[in-house]
Amino acid sequence: MLPEFVDHVLSFVDVPALRPLRIVADTANGMGGLVAPAVFSRIPQFDVEVMYGELDGTFPNHPADPLQAANQRDLQARVVAGGFDVGLAFDGDADRVFLVDEQGRSVSGSTTTALLASVFLRTHPGATILYNLICSRVVPETIARLGGTGIRTKNGHSYMKQVMADTGAVFAGEHSGHYYFARNYRADSGLIAAMVVLGEMCRTGATLSALRAPFERYAASGEINTTVADIGAVIARVAEAYAAHPQDRLDGLTVDCGSWWFNVRPSNTEPLLRLNLEAPTREECDEHVAALLALVTA
Repeated sequence: MLPEFVDHVLSFVDVPALRPLRIVADTANGMGGLVAPAVFSRIPQFDVEVMYGELDGTFPNHPADPLQAANQRDLQARVVAGGFDVGLAFDGDADRVFLVDEQGRSVSGSTTTALLASVFLRTHPGATILYNLICSRVVPETIARLGGTGIRTKNGHSYMKQVMADTGAVFAGEHSGHYYFARNYRADSGLIAAMVVLGEMCRTGATLSALRAPFERYAASGEINTTVADIGAVIARVAEAYAAHPQDRLDGLTVDCGSWWFNVRPSNTEPLLRLNLEAPTREECDEHVAALLALVTA
């Protein structure tokens, strides 16, 4: 089964056209420690180092959740210290991946979604691409600029896969680092996402820091979680405070304030309200976040 899986992953890139890259992959003692070396062993152009490759469900080095910045710190340090071209941070079952550029800077899920969308729209002109509602505005802007059809969705695996089936989308991305591929049975795969990005680096000859730059035009808050007693009441209060602006309830509450936007939505498992906000500058982003958090905790 593993050889067939490796062949499938490699089918997403032109292996003979790949150029030498130095890569370090943090597999977080999860399944990536089994599958990533199997894939990379078939690419002689790549020099690959694996961190925490031993399978260990106690996750002795750090939790297998690369969405949390603290869990990428070892990888970021290793990229810089070792002079690697790129770092790959996988979650426990390797269905998610976050990238780290050669300067040791993490690449957001939104930036990676926009980058992958640009690749698929080059190879599939006019294609439909999905993105979840907390992705940066740069994602729909990129899809539109390149002639694709973008569809905004709520969060979640099952929902995303169903919309892909309904619309014939070739690719879908979530800010959380899940990337779905029609040719992968509409399932998410961190390894396929990583291979497509590595292929683009090889095709263009560009560093990851150069590839990411056109897709980072805005400042984002990241996901901010606040414990609240009555989530419904808080969302209603926020909606009333921003009643002058267009709103939707696709997932929680999203408010379009013109040059900036935000979403507040409940956690499915905890008494938490999740805030995501994006603005043109870091100063504006921080200012609006402070105002929203004051309203949430009032």
